[in-house]
Amino acid sequence: MNIFVGSLPFSIEEADLRESFEVYGAVDSVKIITDKFTGRSKGFGFVEMPNDAEAQKAIDELNGATVQGRAIVVNKSEPKPEGERRSFNNNRGGNSRGSYGNNNRGGNDRGGNRGGY
Repeated sequence: MNIFVGSLPFSIEEADLRESFEVYGAVDSVKIITDKFTGRSKGFGFVEMPNDAEAQKAIDELNGATVQGRAIVVNKSEPKPEGERRSFNNNRGGNSRGSYGNNNRGGNDRGGNRGGY
């Protein structure tokens, strides 16, 4: 079973998370999600346990538990339905750049000019 673990302290390591779940049974993998630019934890991760009964017991007992002063959220991870996945370009059919380069809208731009360049 794939388990979602949220509200994690940013300082927790994957080994610490694995240790918390191994109390309930075998753990196949642990992954704390990190920001790709800073490498800092995003505060959530996933734990895979091969035995569903042991995984459910871990979920029941760890959900709401306090880890390093934070109440963590633990539940079964459900894959997103295909229709809800977002594409990387987020292009919704218009100009994907928005209107940032267009100062002909009236109002103030940040340079103090009114409309135009």
